[in-house]
Amino acid sequence: MKERKYCMTNRQIAAIKTREKLLAAAKEIICTRGLTSTSVDEITERCGVSKGTFYTYFKHKEDIVFALSRGVFQEILEEAKNYGGTFLSKLKKYMTEFSGYIEKSSLKLCQEWIKNVTVPELVKDERDKEKLFCDIAAMAELLKDGKACGALKPETPEEELARMLTDILYGQMLCWCMSGGAYGFKDRTERFCELFLESMLSKYLA
Repeated sequence: MKERKYCMTNRQIAAIKTREKLLAAAKEIICTRGLTSTSVDEITERCGVSKGTFYTYFKHKEDIVFALSRGVFQEILEEAKNYGGTFLSKLKKYMTEFSGYIEKSSLKLCQEWIKNVTVPELVKDERDKEKLFCDIAAMAELLKDGKACGALKPETPEEELARMLTDILYGQMLCWCMSGGAYGFKDRTERFCELFLESMLSKYLA
């Protein structure tokens, strides 16, 4: 029996392109004016589509920030797990690429995201509040992978280490936002990894 290949229809391809246009336009406006000063009308006008089209893909404008902050991070995790070299090099890869993607996405967008998940009256999508726990789980997955391949000792407390390392990443992200981007977030994370990562994990390295 021949395997049937799945091909997207022209309508499906057009839908993907429309969603990408909405995301790109929203990111550009949000980074310039901030989320609270951005309207759905502005986003759709920039894309040349109707307001109804926007709501085909997103329930409200806050969904845009949610969409912009997801997707890539799973790819970053998988790339780190498959990265050649020592476990420390895999962990450094994950942490620096995590920081690098946030930095590349723009300081303004990161500041808007932090504001919208830390100010109670601005929280409209509980999924954004859950991102911290998703990132902790991703870090724990990387550490568990290290144990599975024998790079970390069996007694390694991966859940505790995952929380601590994610705390460090989030702390650096907050300080970077507070500095107004006075330095590179990725560079700062890379420097941390070079100076402290090995000493932090030395007792757990196999």
